[in-house]
Amino acid sequence: MFAFAQGAPVLTVWGIWLAVFAGLFVFNEIARRWKWAGFASFVVLPIGLSIVWFTVLKDKTYTDWFHLMKVYSATIGSLGFWLIRHLQKKDKLTGEVKWRFADMKWALIFPPLILAVNILEACARDIQVGLQYWMMNSGAIEGEVTGVLGGPWNFMNAAAGILNIITITGWFGIVIRRKTKLDGSRDMLWPDMLWFWIIAYDLWNFTYTYNCIPTHAFYAGFALLLAPTLCAFTVGKGAWLQHRAQTLAIWCMFAQTFPLFQDSGVQMVTSTYNPVIYTVMGSLALAANVGVLVYMIYKAVKTKRNPYKAELYTDLAAYKKVKALAE
Repeated sequence: MFAFAQGAPVLTVWGIWLAVFAGLFVFNEIARRWKWAGFASFVVLPIGLSIVWFTVLKDKTYTDWFHLMKVYSATIGSLGFWLIRHLQKKDKLTGEVKWRFADMKWALIFPPLILAVNILEACARDIQVGLQYWMMNSGAIEGEVTGVLGGPWNFMNAAAGILNIITITGWFGIVIRRKTKLDGSRDMLWPDMLWFWIIAYDLWNFTYTYNCIPTHAFYAGFALLLAPTLCAFTVGKGAWLQHRAQTLAIWCMFAQTFPLFQDSGVQMVTSTYNPVIYTVMGSLALAANVGVLVYMIYKAVKTKRNPYKAELYTDLAAYKKVKALAE
């Protein structure tokens, strides 16, 4: 599946991967646990870096529409989630909370909306690659040094992404995690976004990176997807979307600032450009998302609930565990 840079020691490459994975996990923990850290990460840092990108690094950083759209949409998403978690008004005398942004139903439309936009961006790129480079290697293009190979797998994966959007359920069931001695993060919990949807998303997104940015897939695909998923299944249960947005935002900021990290040296890992592997990955992503769609329809019919207005998986143990963490 992957080809390491010529002469790159395998242990060194995996060591770099492990450092990337650990760095993303630790960054997310810092950004989610302290209110000030989240503000610094998604307001102060991107403003400062944007100035650098368009001045000092204007001839080195990624300037294609997809990379710029990705870094800013992920940052806006992270900032929006920070506001949902922390924006509130308290009585000056009693300290009682009088108003919370998280209680505004219209505000809860933002998480599924920004998630859908991010997925659509990638679907558009998959379709573009499939149409433009059908059964041919593009050669070096902006944002991808070794090129991409277009084919039916791009359209299979784009279809998987569309299904992934359709199966986003329980929009208005988003809640805030209650503070405890061990965790004062006030994570944005989404009880209806359960493990089967997350795995289907991960398969789709990894396949997208493999299809469209193969030199980035080892890091921006494998490590970047595993970090928020591991957090959502361990210390940060139920807040996968928040973890995904935050790790994606910081990774995109890093990639914009150090574009050669993935594109040169021993750390460069690219695709083997094997059509069989592309087809297998596209098939897995599509099959997983078809499976989630079938299950969603089954639950909607059985419970007679609108999956976009009501929570659909309230009877499942995984849902109940997340819901129990809420305020």
